[in-house]
Amino acid sequence: MGEQKVSIAKNQADLQKFVRYLLNDVKALEYLIANDMFETDIVRIGAEQEICLVDAKTYKPMCINKEVIAKMGNPEWLDTELAKFNLETNMTPREFTGNCLSQMEQETLTYLNKIREAVHSLKGHVVLAGILPTLRKFHLELENLTDNPRYLGLMKAIQSQLLLGSAFELNLKGIDELHIKHDSPLLEACNTSFQVHLQVAPQDFVSMYNIAQTLAAPIMAISANSSLLFGKRLWHETRIALFQQALDTRTSHDHLRERSPRVNFGNDWLQNSILDIYREDIARFRVLMTANEREDSLEKIRENIVPKLKALQVHNSTIYRWNRPCYGISPNGKPHLRIENRVLPAGPTVVDEIANAAFWLGAMTGIKDAGVRVTEELAWEDVRDNFMKAAQFGIDSNFNWRGDGVKITARKLILKELLPIAREGLKNRKVDEADIDRYLGIIEERAKQHMNGARWQLRAFTNLKKTTTTDEATAVLTAAIIKNQEIELPVHAWKLPDAGELEEYVPSRLKVTEFMTTDLFTVQKDDIIDLVTEMMDWRKIRYMPVEDAKGRLVGLVTSRLLLRHYSQCWNLNEKKITSVKDIMIASPITIGPKGTILEAINLMRDNKIGCLPVVQGDDHELIGIITEMDYLRISTRLMERLEAKK
Repeated sequence: MGEQKVSIAKNQADLQKFVRYLLNDVKALEYLIANDMFETDIVRIGAEQEICLVDAKTYKPMCINKEVIAKMGNPEWLDTELAKFNLETNMTPREFTGNCLSQMEQETLTYLNKIREAVHSLKGHVVLAGILPTLRKFHLELENLTDNPRYLGLMKAIQSQLLLGSAFELNLKGIDELHIKHDSPLLEACNTSFQVHLQVAPQDFVSMYNIAQTLAAPIMAISANSSLLFGKRLWHETRIALFQQALDTRTSHDHLRERSPRVNFGNDWLQNSILDIYREDIARFRVLMTANEREDSLEKIRENIVPKLKALQVHNSTIYRWNRPCYGISPNGKPHLRIENRVLPAGPTVVDEIANAAFWLGAMTGIKDAGVRVTEELAWEDVRDNFMKAAQFGIDSNFNWRGDGVKITARKLILKELLPIAREGLKNRKVDEADIDRYLGIIEERAKQHMNGARWQLRAFTNLKKTTTTDEATAVLTAAIIKNQEIELPVHAWKLPDAGELEEYVPSRLKVTEFMTTDLFTVQKDDIIDLVTEMMDWRKIRYMPVEDAKGRLVGLVTSRLLLRHYSQCWNLNEKKITSVKDIMIASPITIGPKGTILEAINLMRDNKIGCLPVVQGDDHELIGIITEMDYLRISTRLMERLEAKK
């Protein structure tokens, strides 16, 4: 959140006061626009870099953001993020001309190298990824929320919008499927991005914002870098759906009432001014946070002082448009407007990020300079449809484009139309020719080679999964990302990693949820034993959990029990039908998802059992199972690693 000093309203009167300040800010902004008080003689760009911190041995999230900042002497360009395993750097705003892009790259690298040095001393690594591949759901408990009142306040405020007893739900389908519930909106901490800002004159804001909306899909398609979440292959840019669902407090109703989520792309073209967006957001979304420091913006204007519009900025920071409107005050004291592109993910490397930024900035200005009226050439519904397609399919997308019924692939659109426009746009801003060639050349190579971060992740992970566990595959993947990032190799030149490239794999720290089997075959207690026998034979498994209609564990059938049952039937020549409940273990030994691999091993060894159902909650909801085969897969990989080192 851009505004540091914020809190939840103490009472209704406090909330009402804040809303009054908020409405005054809108009136003040209207006055500033009407009286041409904005800076318009210069165009600046800026960026924010979000990063992940991981353990150097396990490549799992490492909750050390405040330790890193303290070790570095608390630099003003570095700040915490929601989760303790994230940091954010803020780049210097600079004029959009000359060598601004290479300067931004150099500054970003300088900051990252300083952070890397501090993190390495704490036995960790820095990772740039839209979603960290090794991240798991248990990393998103509130204990890993950064110790900061504004973060806790935001979490409580969002949580308060849910109905009592409700939870945040994720439902995503790609190659794999993910259906989970979580009790905290900290799910949004999965996402890390490279946010790019472009200063826009008020008179150009409507056309430029609509261009930004139009470009969101192709820009995302070529830059996608978030195809894995919790070990599942989902959307190419999973951040989009994850962020929306992580903060979605809407509930289902019998009536078809339309409600917008706080994370959204928009509902139509922008028609009149930036005020339309702010007014819509105030009308649609209740205030979550208030500013501790209040400002009467109308009084400031009467005093000839440029207002900071604090209330408006706080409310704007709790609504997450993928192209966000921003208000600020320049060093010369004049107010300005910006469009913040929140579509771009972090990574794969800094040079890839600057290439993404160059492509977006060039295309934005190029389309404006060419006088293209995007609202007349494209239907809004097609633009929004393109956005969702790009999130799901990335570089493999097919878009609706200019002309009735016209379809075009993302790669062809970028190579044939948008790259030439972006080149002209950068030239018109007098950006250095060498920088234009370098950064747009990276975008061109990605499109030609059909490769970006998301596609590389999917191919690498799928290949690794043939010989490794999910946990080891994501560790290998993350290690390869770090290696390529530290030598600044653009993603289109990355090779697929081999499992043997990971110097050390440490499974002893694994939690049960990270290696348990979740693709379960179960029966119920009234099923006949013959069905269990056939199912276990077909699936080549030795253990069959028994659950009730609500998914709660009520028993376990083992191959040994089946042998004993059929032996008795043979000896007694019995032909009666036997139910599962007649032979099952009624109270099997279980373990919870947060237990460790060593605790599970000890439990199985001490009780001389070959299987542990994994349950959660007091009602023993069945969520997974651990068997000897899970340990065999892990130990096999460890022995292969030891053999390879000889």
